[in-house]
Amino acid sequence: MTIQTILGAIVIGAIIGALGRLVLPGRQPIGWLLTIIVGIVAALVGTAIAQVLGVATTPGIDWIELVLQVVLAVIGVGLVAGIRGRTRA
Repeated sequence: MTIQTILGAIVIGAIIGALGRLVLPGRQPIGWLLTIIVGIVAALVGTAIAQVLGVATTPGIDWIELVLQVVLAVIGVGLVAGIRGRTRA
């Protein structure tokens, strides 16, 4: 695992996590670090699901894979926000 792989995962995780937060309505009481972590996990799981489903890898943007990743990020952000909101009350 190279530094480029790690930095790439952080950047992609930040983008996917931010898209997940944008799609999810309301305010989420989680910070940017948790958003990136949720985004990284969503990106990895979304890619794995896309490969299992047989989604072909294309030279451009894999829209089906991206949609899977964002949907998983929405679910992840919602779960984390719900848990964090419950523990703070």
